[in-house]
Amino acid sequence: MPNNNVILRFNKVSFNYDHKKLILNEVDFSLRQGMKFALMGQNGAGKSTLFDLIFKIKYPDSGSIALEKELSVAIAKQAMPSDKMDCTIKKFFESAYDKKVYDIDHRIAEILELVHLNIASEKKIRSLSGGQQARLLLAFALIQQPDLLLLDEPTNNLDAEGLAHLTQFLVDYKKTCIVISHDAKFLNAFTHGVLYLDIFTHKIEQYVGNYFNVVKEITARIEREKSKNARLKRDIRHRKEQISFFAQKGGHLRDVARKMRERVEELEEEKVEMRQEDKTIRCFIIPCQEDISGKIVSIYSASFIQNKKVLNKKINIFLKRKTHLLLSGPNGIGKTTLLQDIVLNKPSVSCIEQGVCVGYYGQDFSCLDPKETVYCSLAKAMCDGSEQTLRSTAAGFLLSAENLKSNIGDLSEGQKGLVSFARIVLQKPGLLILDEPTNHINFRHLPVIADALNKYEGAMILVSHVPEFVKKIRIDNTLDLVKLAK
Repeated sequence: MPNNNVILRFNKVSFNYDHKKLILNEVDFSLRQGMKFALMGQNGAGKSTLFDLIFKIKYPDSGSIALEKELSVAIAKQAMPSDKMDCTIKKFFESAYDKKVYDIDHRIAEILELVHLNIASEKKIRSLSGGQQARLLLAFALIQQPDLLLLDEPTNNLDAEGLAHLTQFLVDYKKTCIVISHDAKFLNAFTHGVLYLDIFTHKIEQYVGNYFNVVKEITARIEREKSKNARLKRDIRHRKEQISFFAQKGGHLRDVARKMRERVEELEEEKVEMRQEDKTIRCFIIPCQEDISGKIVSIYSASFIQNKKVLNKKINIFLKRKTHLLLSGPNGIGKTTLLQDIVLNKPSVSCIEQGVCVGYYGQDFSCLDPKETVYCSLAKAMCDGSEQTLRSTAAGFLLSAENLKSNIGDLSEGQKGLVSFARIVLQKPGLLILDEPTNHINFRHLPVIADALNKYEGAMILVSHVPEFVKKIRIDNTLDLVKLAK
């Protein structure tokens, strides 16, 4: 259990992104040694920015961040940096140290075994699957043996086995940890409490206790605040109506009106500065391309990795309208590679019928140009429609006018996911290909997304390691790469 030694303290910390967008406003909280906290907040609230401040990648505009003397900090980012993709695994781990480490091979072997990643250190990171990269990012942080471990969406891309290993590791972990995740069951297994970053007030609320109980406590508090403010609002409206009536009468009644105005001012001050509840994206429909019929895509073969060897098997699968295919298999077997081959319409793998519009949701958001504005990205995707259509669609995915002016690269990973869905809606595809569409997405949005995918009337190929999400979507056929390998 945690001891009384405070190792991290935020004292009136404020931070503005590019000196324009307020992220933190005089934030106060502290963390004791051995504590494991979940960091919660809406997509774009600034959770990853908070990690950058702790890690000293960014610095506060005002206030102070105190770390215990000689405290070591390591971060497992939610996505592999693009400048590391062509590194070998060995070179990647060597970059964790300021000086040469002579037993690096032994350390790498130990840490890869710890995260259950059976790969050669000579391999390039680019060749790894999304799930393997997620485990590698965790291993990179752990090999540094930090006193404070920061995990940014560590469950993204992990299959059931990987998630189980990570959960047990954190249950047994003796040091201090802050985790960003939208997986409630995962967080409840090991956390001591919650740090909630409110996107509206830019403050952090700190709660201690069982994760599920804390979430209930936050919900109950919101409801109490809403009820109190509703009562005050009704009372103020009634008194203002009376003031208007009495003020017109003159004489003694004017004095009554004056006193009532003073009471209204007091009631206004009694209103609670209420933390607004996380917004959920609007229900939406993914329109299907109208001018398609018959076969939309045929899949002839699938490559997969078995015992570190790439094998290929002939298959005969075709999809037409209203046909949903689930592609399944563990991390590293080759699901993403197969999806990318289909998107590229590789002749030896598949054939997409001429004229079919393909909507692709990539787990690494490689289809998004980081230097392009959100507005330009959506405009390029829109097959038809007006300026109003674009802005209304964006608003439905919580993309504000300010977001539309921002470059894709300046968004949070969760916001990039919402941009990707907005693009698909505007694109009106006949074939929809989705690779881990729950990654980085706030759990409140997932039922809405699942419902839209369930009702999609085009052909769809889906990869997801989240069973609860898949259960809400109509699946007509499953291509299991494990069974195919047998």
